[in-house]
Amino acid sequence: MKNLKTFKIVAVFALSIIISFSFSIVQSNIEIGDLAPSFQANNQNGELWNSSDYYGKGFVVVYFYPAALTGGCTKQACSYRDFESRLNDLDVEVVGVSGDAVKNLKIFEKEHQLNFTLLSDISGDIAVKFGVPIVAGGTIEKEISSGKISLSRSITTKRWTFIIDKNSKIVYKDMAVNAAEDSKKVIDFIKKSTD
Repeated sequence: MKNLKTFKIVAVFALSIIISFSFSIVQSNIEIGDLAPSFQANNQNGELWNSSDYYGKGFVVVYFYPAALTGGCTKQACSYRDFESRLNDLDVEVVGVSGDAVKNLKIFEKEHQLNFTLLSDISGDIAVKFGVPIVAGGTIEKEISSGKISLSRSITTKRWTFIIDKNSKIVYKDMAVNAAEDSKKVIDFIKKSTD
């Protein structure tokens, strides 16, 4: 009986350490005015995309979304797609980041004719660098133009959006993103900051 009680105490203590460690990772948020973290990941074509190739040259929008081909994430991505010319006029590079595998991102791109970079953050490393909360991954079943598919992802991130300016600094951080309105808010913010 005494061993069981000791085991429970040790188990609770270990669990509390794990939870507080996880919480501290998520709470290491970057704030407006901070230098943007550098990162690299494979894009939807399996090619390595490196932030250092884009920082300092124009605005970089890094938006985190939960899962490719789901309702809100599709609205958000299609909105960025539809505003391509306005974003180009403002010298904006858009990067969508999720825990989806490269093959999921390619399907997402093809199904909705997306015209910007999608990055595969299967380890959650990029999300952690930006302080974006992570939960367990999952699997979705979707009916797309080529038939029914099953997509699995290793992690799921919260929907957060960041804007990085030409000085490689975070100038915008939205932790309560409205998926359908995200691109419009980003464009309005960048237009105001360049006027």
